[in-house]
Amino acid sequence: MATTRWRRATVPAVTAAAVLTLTGCLQNPDAGSGAGGLGAGEEMEEGDGSVTIFGAFGGAEEEQFNNSLAPFEEESGIDITYVSDQDFTNTIQVRVDAGDAPDIGLFPQPGGVLDLAERGALVPIDAMLDYDAIDATLVNGFLDSARFDGRVYAAPMRMAVKSIVWYPKEAYEEGGWNTEPADLDELTEVADQIRSDADTPPWCIGWQSDQSTGWVGTDWVEEYMLRLYGPDVYDDWIYHRIPFNDERVVEAIETYGELANKEGNVLGGARGILNTPFAEAMNPAFAAEPGCYLMRQGNFATGFFPEEVQENLDDEVGIYVFPPAADGFDGQPILGGGDLAAAFTYDTDVAAVMEFLSSDEFGGPWAEAGGWLSPHTSFDMSLYPDDLTRQIAEFGYTSDVFRYDGSDVMPREVGSGSFWTGMVEYQSGDKTAQQVADEIEAGWPQSADSDEEEGGDQ
Repeated sequence: MATTRWRRATVPAVTAAAVLTLTGCLQNPDAGSGAGGLGAGEEMEEGDGSVTIFGAFGGAEEEQFNNSLAPFEEESGIDITYVSDQDFTNTIQVRVDAGDAPDIGLFPQPGGVLDLAERGALVPIDAMLDYDAIDATLVNGFLDSARFDGRVYAAPMRMAVKSIVWYPKEAYEEGGWNTEPADLDELTEVADQIRSDADTPPWCIGWQSDQSTGWVGTDWVEEYMLRLYGPDVYDDWIYHRIPFNDERVVEAIETYGELANKEGNVLGGARGILNTPFAEAMNPAFAAEPGCYLMRQGNFATGFFPEEVQENLDDEVGIYVFPPAADGFDGQPILGGGDLAAAFTYDTDVAAVMEFLSSDEFGGPWAEAGGWLSPHTSFDMSLYPDDLTRQIAEFGYTSDVFRYDGSDVMPREVGSGSFWTGMVEYQSGDKTAQQVADEIEAGWPQSADSDEEEGGDQ
């Protein structure tokens, strides 16, 4: 199989210029700007036949990740060793500080990528990959999640879609309610009809997540920021180019509150939201007489549904995309996330593995097993195990713009700190949206501001 795409024998010891011949002419519009990072102006070294990958995938996910790498290993001749660590976010920083970085890291959030890019620890992807070829098939906007100082330092290799409204299929369709609301106003009409027709709260919302309680609320605000004001303002917000207490952010929090705190709109009421485990929020919807009907949550939600529902998702569960605002951003935005592959080593084997991980050829076995979505619109959709998964993937592929979960990009003190606790204080009624936004802004770490000026340039 000497002519296969990934055959290692076709990658001799080459200079960076020669690699461009192999992978295509790089057209990153910002490749000439930025601090450069590893590999800038250097010749690419020849690989030694082995590549180490470090990530957080464990258990069944680790098995499917390795299964997805196996064909590439056989064809390329490169031996790949994957090491899993559930505390990846902290451990990768420790390993870099100790001079023990892996060849490739798989980052669950872009924040860690941006931090290490600033430190000059990562290779910009345009130094070893065909930037334009990757960007051409990726969900629109996904590649920008790892952009620092004009250059991109990681390539998406897994997608998560959060902008999904779930409903119990049979009961909902028997009710005759709209399965394709065109905008947020029509979604409000659906909720009003359910409350009237079924005499039942329409929304299933749960935030309880132990020390992480509040993250569900941050997702709601991010959804509204995207829909009301669009991706440019969203980017300005998450990178702190506008203050957290900007009037538009306050309005987004209050818009969520209009839905969640409306009398009879949520099972358990406004206070019940904080006491309901997020993983159990939709369980009442699958009862013989549903206790609620609608839940906004990411594609991972299926893993928490009752076992009998998981066994027959196509018949038991219906979904539609969380719709845009009629007078807001002109298009359908998608809030999501995913895993990003970043290189610490600049050699031909690492370049070949990065090319595979960031291509639409990666992930077939994982897709067939379930629990994985490709970020590439050109991925073979027939590999997904059911129609529901294909529909979710389609939400991402047909979106007008994709944006990463904002709290995963913000400084940790905010994204998994004051933003979480602030939303709990708002949901409990202890503080107003303005008070919450003011306090988060006051606590935004000043040391992060210079970083944010460099990161996220679109």
